[in-house]
Amino acid sequence: MRVSDFDFDLPADSIALRPASPRDAARLLAVQGSSLADFGVLDLPRLMRRGDVLVVNDTRVIPAQLAGRKGDARIGVTLHKREAPDRWWSFVKNARRLKPGDTVAFGAGLAGRVEARGDDGAVLWRFDADGPVEAAMAAAGTMPLPPYIASKRPVDAADFADYQTLHATRDGAVAAPTAGLHFTERLWAALAQAGVTRETVTLHVGAGTFLPVKVDDTDDHRMHAEWGEVSADTAARLNAARAAGGRIIALGTTSLRLLESAAGDDGIGPFCGDTAIFITPGYRFRAVDGLVTNFHLPKSTLFMLVSALMGRETMQAAYAHAIASGYRFYSYGDASLLLP
Repeated sequence: MRVSDFDFDLPADSIALRPASPRDAARLLAVQGSSLADFGVLDLPRLMRRGDVLVVNDTRVIPAQLAGRKGDARIGVTLHKREAPDRWWSFVKNARRLKPGDTVAFGAGLAGRVEARGDDGAVLWRFDADGPVEAAMAAAGTMPLPPYIASKRPVDAADFADYQTLHATRDGAVAAPTAGLHFTERLWAALAQAGVTRETVTLHVGAGTFLPVKVDDTDDHRMHAEWGEVSADTAARLNAARAAGGRIIALGTTSLRLLESAAGDDGIGPFCGDTAIFITPGYRFRAVDGLVTNFHLPKSTLFMLVSALMGRETMQAAYAHAIASGYRFYSYGDASLLLP
């Protein structure tokens, strides 16, 4: 398909620069089939059914933005994918100034040595520090807010809490699974009372989620791989819930992409490894029956994904309604419930 098929006009003031407070005060657009209805996130328990399962991503965002110098050049690093505790692929500003063997100091006793360059321009670093490498990286780094927020305001102390979900337990993401930002203890309590259960998977979201699609045809786009895990016990419980008539609802596109990566014709299986799944219209979903997600960028792979789930015309109508109704977009914005 043409990437331009997934374009739409979005006013700049629709982009949320701060999250709703409290988190579960965000709005929720329910899209069921082709019908649209306005709710709040706290209405989610009555929009779901007893026996449904919400699948959350427990990845935790690390301070993945590093800044250093090589001579008079500023070297800006966004970590992307961990190969080992001390080795990371990254996207780099001024990467042309670097060659294998170069070393850059990032502060807090952290230094990085260029190990290799990828075909996509990414840089593989081996990090060293006076003490534990991961502690030095945390001290030297800042939270990796999406560029459409970071370009409008500086990252501050509030973002270290705001850009982290309630479920975050496993360090490794460089972008938040943002649908989960809306969820609070009181919302989970209400969902449990409604008979909705929770299962947990891990997908360490990479910085590739922020990269624009630079090709004209979706067939020519290549996703960056991300590491994920679905345990055998989790897969078994999800299959049992579905066999009993429950729906599998992914909390966020990260959970959805991982579940679909783990799915076969006979259900969801255990999974541990990299996935570069790219979901566009025409894809046959095998693992999920619905999705809770935020509102995504024009021409993005995530808008393509929701169009694959619901239909492109339905999602164009839903987004037009959201814009006209003042919904807030992107990572700190409002949410949608998508049920084909």
